[in-house]
Amino acid sequence: MLSRVANSIYWMNRYIERVENYARFVGVNFNLALDLPPDVDEQWEPLLIATADHYLFYKYYEKPTKEDVIHFLTFDKRNPNSIISCLYEARENARTIRETISKEMWESINTFYLSIRGTNPDNFRNMDHMQAYFTDIRKSCQLFHGVVDSSITRNEAWHFGRLGRHIERADKCSRFLDVKYFTLLQDSGTSGSTLDLMLWTAVLKSVSAYNMYRQTHRALTPMNIVAFLILDKLFPRSIAYSVRQAELSLYAIAGSIPERGHTNPAERVLSKIRTELEFTDVEDVFKMGLHEYLDKFQTKNNEVDSAIFDMYFGLETGQSQSLSQGHSQSQSQSQSSGQFKTQWMN
Repeated sequence: MLSRVANSIYWMNRYIERVENYARFVGVNFNLALDLPPDVDEQWEPLLIATADHYLFYKYYEKPTKEDVIHFLTFDKRNPNSIISCLYEARENARTIRETISKEMWESINTFYLSIRGTNPDNFRNMDHMQAYFTDIRKSCQLFHGVVDSSITRNEAWHFGRLGRHIERADKCSRFLDVKYFTLLQDSGTSGSTLDLMLWTAVLKSVSAYNMYRQTHRALTPMNIVAFLILDKLFPRSIAYSVRQAELSLYAIAGSIPERGHTNPAERVLSKIRTELEFTDVEDVFKMGLHEYLDKFQTKNNEVDSAIFDMYFGLETGQSQSLSQGHSQSQSQSQSSGQFKTQWMN
């Protein structure tokens, strides 16, 4: 397979996964707003900080109001990580490799993009309608993933797509947990309070984890929730599950066997993360500090992406190019949660 084709498949799936997760980010606050006490204001800036979009946001907006944050994350084409921008990039990647993907995949992503492009943002000033709109976006992303899984041969193309989807999903799951951190950052006295429990519940609901969590845990405690979203090996949106699925596809691409050890630098970096997750207890996470642990994971996850690019996508040095966009912030305990580098070739 040409590295250009593999790169387009990888990033097409990453962009669709990013679209779904940005819709879920907004769901964090929508879910939270339903339960917040009347004397507590809604907080929208934590979404920008957790996704490392806040620097670009303040370049164009003065205050993180609900309307402006939602518009920036959804419709603003100046934001390379907005839903409309990511959908455009996903569609462009799909368009260039139509001979590789199935007809159903192209129709699904093209219809999805055209429906979002034709949306007038002014029609969604009613927040009730907006919440239903984001639900429809998530369903369209899930429909696309279903089409992929039901219409593509389990060959290299499918594995590059699954690799991109789960690398992206692992990153975004860590950022969902960071939304919780940044929301309570200004008030350390809320830890263990009713508001604290509401925030944790909102995070679970926003990643569609609430029902599955309740089936395995009786009590809603921060330690159990963190263990479920980071270390659970069976829940499909947990970090551990996503890393494992990405690892299996990465090894399948090279035709190697994980149990026999890595055969290239990309496999080594990803297997190291998976091994660390397997031997991590939730107590270790809280001992380090949840935000610090997630910061460290996001840095390692970006290293995996870079290693994959160097191994498979940077081969055609004379014809290909690497573009960097999106999040690129220095590590800090009080600011953004790590670097987030986007690379693609068309």
